[in-house]
Amino acid sequence: MTQQTTDRIFIIIQRLRESYPDAHCELNYETPHQLLVATILSAQCTDKRVNQVTPSLFGRYPTITDFAAADRVELEEAIRSTGFYRQKARYIQESSRTILHEHGGQVPADMDGLLELSGVARKTANVVLGEVYGVAEGITVDTHVKRLANRLGLTDQTNPVKVERDLMAIVPRESWIEISHLLIFHGRRVCFARSPACANCNLNDICPSADL
Repeated sequence: MTQQTTDRIFIIIQRLRESYPDAHCELNYETPHQLLVATILSAQCTDKRVNQVTPSLFGRYPTITDFAAADRVELEEAIRSTGFYRQKARYIQESSRTILHEHGGQVPADMDGLLELSGVARKTANVVLGEVYGVAEGITVDTHVKRLANRLGLTDQTNPVKVERDLMAIVPRESWIEISHLLIFHGRRVCFARSPACANCNLNDICPSADL
């Protein structure tokens, strides 16, 4: 990355802060495990849909023990509308059992511990670490972050791990958690996947992809 790109990231962060002073994780949860479950469910699914499913899901399975002991078919049906429900149910149940048996019922507070859980890759681990523990081990890269990072010329990579690596090289560590929220908010409200609203974007003068 060039020095120009490094300098530009400060402008991007500041302008997005002005647009989205309340940027935050939009998944609803009350406990670390609930966030872990919600994040697993969010794969290939919108946060809006996940938030429609989780109130009844968490009501039915209020503890990690309940998820670990759940009937797999019933759990699958409870999350069916989020897509890939058989795989997600397996991930949720296996990770819950690992947390119970190997972590004393506590969701790990470190990257290595989280990555050992079934269905947890860096995206999910970064969400949990940042949201629950305030730990910045990396940058959460979802579809919005990946899209905007490319459009803004912050990376030319498409693999999420490589996108994260490039962002970590230019974003100050104290902004690693925040930058994901800002880019996700912007991606959902202005920089849409199919028809970005470039005319309404406060980054259009420094965005190499702007179509005005």
